[in-house]
Amino acid sequence: MMNKIVSDPREWLYPNPVVLVSCGLGEEANIVTLAWAGTVCSRPPMVSISLRPATHSHGLLRRNGEFVLNIPTLDLMEAVHICGLRSGRDCNKWAVTGLHPDRSEKIATPGIAECPISLECRIRHMLDLGLHTLFIGEVLCTRKDPDWKTRALPPVFLENKYYALKEAPYQERR
Repeated sequence: MMNKIVSDPREWLYPNPVVLVSCGLGEEANIVTLAWAGTVCSRPPMVSISLRPATHSHGLLRRNGEFVLNIPTLDLMEAVHICGLRSGRDCNKWAVTGLHPDRSEKIATPGIAECPISLECRIRHMLDLGLHTLFIGEVLCTRKDPDWKTRALPPVFLENKYYALKEAPYQERR
């Protein structure tokens, strides 16, 4: 048996998936890196993202009521890092990162062409929780690269660092 130490309360659900969320319409479209994302319902399909109210993207989400949750790959880590550090108030992240908007099927917000999976979401619920606002989006459309399984080893976030998932999926022994 393992001896555990007691520590301050923290959100120790690790690792977290790293996602790029596109939000905003037209020229104001923005990208934000988040590690606060997850699945919350399967029928109807819904995902959650959490942002601080002070962020530029928070205002775009509230105003437009939609977002695209894009799953990046390891080859996009430089763009992921930039979109997490810089504010869309101060720069055009599309131009700075070299990422390209990808026309969505069901909503006006663009996805990210370089990401193999994009979930187009309409915000169904917003909940102010303290430091973050939880946005729950209904997935209206999923767009996938046909070869997504060969490309989609997504990065994860653990204790303020990005990590690569390198192992093959677990296979039950028979």
